[in-house]
Amino acid sequence: MDEKNLENDLSGQKTEKVESKAKEFVSMLFYIAIVFLITFLILHFVGQRTEVSGSSMEATLSDGDNLIMDKLTYQFTDPKRFDIVIFPVDDETYYIKRVIGLPGETVNIDLNGNIYINGTLLEEDYGLATIQDPGRAIEPITLGEDEYFVLGDNRNASLDSRYEEVGNIERDRIVGRAWLRIYPFNEITFLKNYKVNN
Repeated sequence: MDEKNLENDLSGQKTEKVESKAKEFVSMLFYIAIVFLITFLILHFVGQRTEVSGSSMEATLSDGDNLIMDKLTYQFTDPKRFDIVIFPVDDETYYIKRVIGLPGETVNIDLNGNIYINGTLLEEDYGLATIQDPGRAIEPITLGEDEYFVLGDNRNASLDSRYEEVGNIERDRIVGRAWLRIYPFNEITFLKNYKVNN
């Protein structure tokens, strides 16, 4: 083989290697872009990690618990009674509370801490302390067609729908529901809603 053919051969091999590496690089960039796109879609439309700050949901959730918030379910269905929902109170602060009253219902809390929905006692089966301060719910509150009444599970240390600062929560303010606790690791669990005893 003469020198010219050898040079052409070597040059062809180098070109093939460069083209092969370029294809690998483009392929890798494509896969990275796909991963970022899927991550973006999941975080913005399906689920999002969030951290509990404060004690208003104890003993169900504690300060520092890390959760996965389900943002997809409420694109197709409405919140249900006893769902644990997340909503903003301002641009930087989000609250996590439990749905008690549904759209169109009338909620009332008496001085003994009993909750009434449309005049019927709401029996809860998850062992909460008796409400000491019914707040504005001492008078019946009728919810609008897109409003929810929410309470913290730590009823006597929770700023919730009983108080004007929070009030009734409009449907479009609810960004998702607490779905899975992922930290602490020894308490990883799906967060369920609870059933009424009656």
